[in-house]
Amino acid sequence: MTQQGAVLQGYNNELVKCIEDLCMQKEELNKQIQQAEEEKNKLQHEIQVLSEQLECVCENLAQKVASRNELDKILAETEAAYMKILDSSRTLLNVLKKEVGSLKHTPELKTN
Repeated sequence: MTQQGAVLQGYNNELVKCIEDLCMQKEELNKQIQQAEEEKNKLQHEIQVLSEQLECVCENLAQKVASRNELDKILAETEAAYMKILDSSRTLLNVLKKEVGSLKHTPELKTN
């Protein structure tokens, strides 16, 4: 009977050791889970901060694009008006040259 008790005691010791190993594995896994949760929370916070920054950049970009579009419109209108001024100036110069040319042919303005 003593031999059976010794075998039973050996099984018991091995079972206790297995249970202790499982408990240590659980503790290690709990530490890893906690670290992963902390990393997840950190990353989620960074994502939130970056999302807010992205939103600000997008709003700023939209304002700048709208301003650029407005400047493009103003520039196009100004260039068109300037081209009209140039055309009018050329026309005025041509008319003035003709008038001066016709005045030179009048006898009163000819120099002797």
